[in-house]
Amino acid sequence: MSKTNLMGFTVGQMEQLFERYGEQKYRGRQLFKWLYNDRLTDFVNMTNFTRELRGRLADDYAIKRLELKDRQVSVDGTEKFLFLTDDGHPVETVLIPDDDRNTLCVSSQAGCPLACRFCATGTLGLRRDLTAGEIIGQMMYIREFLGDEAFTNVVFMGMGEPLLNYDNLLASLQIMTDSMGLGIGAKKIVISTCGISPKIRQLADDGVKARLAISLHAATQAQREEIMPVARSYDLDSLIEAIRYYTDRTRTRVMFEYILMEGFNDSDEDIKALSRLMRGLPCKINLLAYNPVPGLDYRRPDDERVEWFAKELYPRAPAVMVRKSRGRDIDAACGQLAGRNMT
Repeated sequence: MSKTNLMGFTVGQMEQLFERYGEQKYRGRQLFKWLYNDRLTDFVNMTNFTRELRGRLADDYAIKRLELKDRQVSVDGTEKFLFLTDDGHPVETVLIPDDDRNTLCVSSQAGCPLACRFCATGTLGLRRDLTAGEIIGQMMYIREFLGDEAFTNVVFMGMGEPLLNYDNLLASLQIMTDSMGLGIGAKKIVISTCGISPKIRQLADDGVKARLAISLHAATQAQREEIMPVARSYDLDSLIEAIRYYTDRTRTRVMFEYILMEGFNDSDEDIKALSRLMRGLPCKINLLAYNPVPGLDYRRPDDERVEWFAKELYPRAPAVMVRKSRGRDIDAACGQLAGRNMT
């Protein structure tokens, strides 16, 4: 019989494991700490368990991690890690250093089912959801490789739509934020979604403390449908209603991600439409120039156009920030992840 991989088990699941063994529940928290906090992969070294118990664990369970296939470093210091799942699917993770923080951009799916017209990941289609262990495994590898202080913040902005892998997302968040797990503060975690309206409401109802970002990229329904097929299922009106529900319920503001594409969504009319859409919403708007993807038709506006757009938008919107693209030379920037380096 194949052994069950413990990577991705929550505290509750580990407590149930020991109850089935006839052991006390607190053993589950001990194992949880050994696995995530101490990063042990061999039960022999878990010395607060009896030899017999360690043997039983080794007979029934394994601790398996993602396999690193490739690592690239950009001229700006950004690092991209290409992992392979056990069944051979590519998963990319990006580490973005900055003056006051190091941000780790993690993937929630291998590929993506949403097929946004401007995004390299969307050209892959969905290979499959990542397990909670595969999500956590990205962070654990980086810490193992670069040290516990390798990153300060985590964003679910890599491959995939995290709200379409909701249960594994929540399990990974439990492990990430537990002091005996990865010990990452919830306010240092951002979940980015293309706009799965019912799941945004569910995040609020479930009391998830991580911050929320919305990949908006267009301020009218027609424009969103043109570049984001998901908008046909979850239209702009229902998305804004869900966001209002979320902000009212959680008493927090959301971030809107708006990628500027030359000649498509960077006009004065777009500024007016965006400011109308944001009216009354507690939010912040992040602007980012499009990162070109080979084979896709959209173009990157020049820096002057981006600055103009931000300057014109700022008096009409609550908070506006221009984000600089990082890691473009290694296809690590926003919208460029596609697991290409598979040779």
